[in-house]
Amino acid sequence: MPRHSTPLTEAKISVKGSSTPLIGENPICAKDIPKLEEWETFSGEGEYNHIEFIRKIDLLQEDLHILDEIIVGKLNSLFTITSKKWYYKMRQDQSKHDWHWWKSEIITKWASNSWRVKMKNGSESAIFNSEKYKPLTWFLKHKDRLSALHPDMSDSTMNMKILRKFGGELGHAIKCRCVEPCSTKDYINAMEDIINRTIIGKTWTRVPSHKCGSTSHLANTFTKKTNINEAQVI
Repeated sequence: MPRHSTPLTEAKISVKGSSTPLIGENPICAKDIPKLEEWETFSGEGEYNHIEFIRKIDLLQEDLHILDEIIVGKLNSLFTITSKKWYYKMRQDQSKHDWHWWKSEIITKWASNSWRVKMKNGSESAIFNSEKYKPLTWFLKHKDRLSALHPDMSDSTMNMKILRKFGGELGHAIKCRCVEPCSTKDYINAMEDIINRTIIGKTWTRVPSHKCGSTSHLANTFTKKTNINEAQVI
């Protein structure tokens, strides 16, 4: 048969010995796997959220069909500071395990009672102050706390719980601008707009008198009794 008329169906591509991971019949190219700096890391310190760490890796595995071997192989770099020391100890004491096993161990280790108390206290004591915090930073930090404590809580429920932390004029103004259903972005945009364009939510401090330093009166109303016996004669 002439070379130009060879049926295409006879062509075969061999993947034997290839280093490309396979999911069924679909190869995963190395370029499709996110770079290491794009993966979520976990320190195990401060107000950490181990549930969010697990969820993000699960999403990568589901969306990109990443093999367990690849995920487990990256844990050495994804764990940092305190959690890295824990990881090394676990690897020394345990044989090789899949990602499902590691998820279970992470929850067992890091979902401690002391962590729950710390996150709960931080959530309950969080009060927004426009002079100290940026709306975006404060809102998302408080939402991370709720997400860590209540992984199954809906987004709208978390937003409503956060709104109760404002109260007063600021809370009322945000609710008036955001008619349900509203996203987290809508609430944050409303907060920023109100704080930047109005005096709602701002606290004012009295300027001390430049004559005596007291904040109980203004400088132009300052009166001080003078002892005539102490008056100097010039």
